[in-house]
Amino acid sequence: MPIKFGTDGWRAIIAEGYTFENLNIVSQATAAWISEENITKNGVVIGYDARFLSREFAEHAASVFAECGLPVRISDAIVATPVISWAANHFDATGIVITASHNPPVYNGFKIKAPFGGSASPDQIEAVEKKLKKVTESVSVRPFNHLKKLGLIREMDFAEGYLDVISERIDIDAIKKSGITIGHDPMFGSGSGLLKRLLGDRVLEINATRDPLFGGKAPEPMEQNMAQLSAHVLKNGCSLGIANDGDADRIGMVDENGKFVSSHLILSLLAKYLVHEKGLTGTIVKTFSTTDMLNKQAKAYGLPIEVTPIGFKYVADKIISGDVLVGGEESGGVSAKGHLPERDGIYIGLLIAEMIVKSGRTLSQLVQALFDEFGNHEYFRLDVHTDDAKKKGMIRFCTEKKLKEIAGKNVVEWDMTDGIKHTLEDGSWLLVRQSGTEPVLRIYSEAENRSTAEALVNSTIEWLNKPEILM
Repeated sequence: MPIKFGTDGWRAIIAEGYTFENLNIVSQATAAWISEENITKNGVVIGYDARFLSREFAEHAASVFAECGLPVRISDAIVATPVISWAANHFDATGIVITASHNPPVYNGFKIKAPFGGSASPDQIEAVEKKLKKVTESVSVRPFNHLKKLGLIREMDFAEGYLDVISERIDIDAIKKSGITIGHDPMFGSGSGLLKRLLGDRVLEINATRDPLFGGKAPEPMEQNMAQLSAHVLKNGCSLGIANDGDADRIGMVDENGKFVSSHLILSLLAKYLVHEKGLTGTIVKTFSTTDMLNKQAKAYGLPIEVTPIGFKYVADKIISGDVLVGGEESGGVSAKGHLPERDGIYIGLLIAEMIVKSGRTLSQLVQALFDEFGNHEYFRLDVHTDDAKKKGMIRFCTEKKLKEIAGKNVVEWDMTDGIKHTLEDGSWLLVRQSGTEPVLRIYSEAENRSTAEALVNSTIEWLNKPEILM
């Protein structure tokens, strides 16, 4: 099976494509890239998540890097991806994370973090893939513990340094003294214990033990996966609930009433807080499927806004090359000025907690204040499994601008930056995109209320059964 890097590293099914042999080859190619392109003289920092065999895979990768002549530091425990991003920046090293993030339990993966503390750029990943073509077989490695005794591999607690930095950037004392409690669902992933190490009994955890099966579902903090956290928040009277994906770089939230707070709203809340309370400025960066409320905020605050294709790598590129206030995507990847050029679900959750404490308002009140100022913005998305012919037919139908009316509303503008976005006469919008790997159509919408947003999506889905789609 060919080794192929996707939007955020290499991922494959364990024992099918994700094998020790393939990991050996990927590690060799990465080592060659680091050495031959002078990425850093400080080698690699390696972390791993709670998945099946992640520690063993991490030890093997560490051994390969050591045999390739690179200094190696490896985490002494399961660790969140943002911790390794911080460590890469701190040690001026390349970060390697053995993780498949929010993917189902059968997957594992290999993320590369550049020394600046964020994901390797698409150009850098392309360079690693070119090195892959030159690696023909596994390199022989000595036992991990032997390499440790020789001093070629060092084990470290990266999380301690990361949490020290978080404590400098977030007013932890104010959160502790406020008396609020935070419900935290790390989804059996590598974010377990991090909030609790900072805030002690202010944090009430669920799903914080190690379970490589993640309770039987993919560890992704989407609305449909938040029911347990919502019930936990209500039962314990928490002021907010924070959920993180399997490697804790993404975030999902619920308010004090157990209501889901989307990443769209998180981005908008952060933009307002950083401008009004922190006195910060910068460009607002959002992906193509993210809320238009940010456009209204950018105008109100006198800030530039940029829209990228969907995928955090495009946002990250803007952060690295420019002055970005907030940047993010609808799937829970959020970054804020003053921290890493990277998604960090732990930091973002704490920044929202700080906002609640400093404002003296509940999370639901802060969200309502946004709606009062910029109007209601309700978001809805469905991933529709269909056959390949209908998927391609629907994309062609939309690309040719034949979808002119949706749920009784006229389309007034088409934008094909990434998929086909239909802007309607009342300012609502609907986006149709296709998956590149599955017979799946992703249909997104935003309107002034939830029922309208759902109607736009459902009306579009009805076209899949009409003959015009297959013409």
